[in-house]
Amino acid sequence: MAPVFLAHRSSLEHDTGAHPEQPARIIAIEQELESCGWIGYERVQSEAVDRATLTAVHPERYVESIERLCARGGGQLDLDTVLSEGSFQAALHAAGGAVALVDLMLDGVTPCGFSAHRPPGHHARAGHGMGFCVFNNIAVAARHALDARGLQRVMILDWDVHHGNGTNDIFHTSDQLLFVSIHQSSLYPGTGSAADAGEGQGKGFTVNLPVPPGSGDAIYCSLVERVVVPLARAFAPQLVLISAGYDAHREDPLAECQVTEAGFAGMARSMRAACAALEAPLGGVLEGGYVLGALARSVAATLEALRGPVVREIAGAGGAGAAAGPEGAGLPGGVTVARGGGGVGAGGSIASGGAPIRGGVDPIVSEAIGRLARWWPALG
Repeated sequence: MAPVFLAHRSSLEHDTGAHPEQPARIIAIEQELESCGWIGYERVQSEAVDRATLTAVHPERYVESIERLCARGGGQLDLDTVLSEGSFQAALHAAGGAVALVDLMLDGVTPCGFSAHRPPGHHARAGHGMGFCVFNNIAVAARHALDARGLQRVMILDWDVHHGNGTNDIFHTSDQLLFVSIHQSSLYPGTGSAADAGEGQGKGFTVNLPVPPGSGDAIYCSLVERVVVPLARAFAPQLVLISAGYDAHREDPLAECQVTEAGFAGMARSMRAACAALEAPLGGVLEGGYVLGALARSVAATLEALRGPVVREIAGAGGAGAAAGPEGAGLPGGVTVARGGGGVGAGGSIASGGAPIRGGVDPIVSEAIGRLARWWPALG
C-alpha cells in the first residue's frame, strides 16, 4: 500500500492577493515533491466535503454565509482572512481532503498520508473563520472519524507555531479527542496558555505546550518524544492526525522559532514510531508555513519521515519511544532529544541555531510533565 498525497486544483483558486497565505505555497510544495519523485506517494484528487459532514462542526448558517460572500466575489472575514470567488470551493475541498485522508487510512487503503490544501483550518472556530482559516479541516476530519466511522479515541498534534485555537475550542469538552499543541507563547491569536486543559468531561484532554521564542529542533523534538509520545501511549488513540504547520521554521518571518526541516522530520518520525506500536493510522493536514522554499522542503521531509521505516525502540531507555542506539539515533540531521539531565538540554541549549533558551530544554519538558501528571500519571 502506498501512502497518499491529497490535493485539488481549487486550492489555487483561493485568491488572497498580496498575502503570505498564497497559491504559490501549493505550487512550491508540489514542485519540490515532483523533484523528489513524489517520495513514493500516490497523488489523489480530493472531493468536496459532504455538507452534513461539514455542518457536524460548523453551523449551517456560518457555511451559508461563506457561500454567499464568495458568490458575491469575496471579501474580508477579518483583517487577516481574505475570500475570493473561488474560496468557497477551495475550502470545501480542503475539508474534503482531510476527511478523505481519514477514510482512506481507516479503510486500510493506505498506511499514512498528507492532505495539502488551502485555505488552512486550525484557527477556524465553529461559528467563524479567522487567521487565514475558513473551515477547520482537521476538526471536520476528526469529528467524521468519531461520528461517522465510530472511533472512540482520536488524537491531534498541532505543531504550527500559532496556537490552534479553533481545534482547541471545538473539542474543549470532549474526552474522545486528545488535542496537543506545541506553539510559540504570546503569539497570535493569544490563546493556548499552559493553564488551559479543557473543561467538563474534556478536562485534561486539551494539552497546550507553549514554548519561548527561539525554540528549535531540540525543544520541539524533546517535547514530542518525552511528552507527546507518552501521552499517545496512555490515551491509545485509534487515529492520529497532525496539524502540520511549518511557520515554526527558522526562516519564517511570522514567528521567532528556529525549527529546521530535520526537526519537522524528527517529530514526524517519533509519531510514526508511536503510531506503529499503537497500530493507529497517522496523517498530516497542511496548516501554515509562508517561506516557500522552507515550506516545500519541510513538507517533503515530513512525508519522507511518515513513510520511512520505524526506528526500533528499547523499552525503558530514556522513556517511552526512545530510539535504539545512542540518544537521538534515528532522528535526521543530528537532532538530539534531551533526556533526563544529559543531552542537548542539560545546561542552556542553542535551539538548533536559534537564540539560547534560558535553562535549556529540560525545564520546559519537566514543567510540562509535572503539570500534566495529574491527568496522565504515566508521564510522572
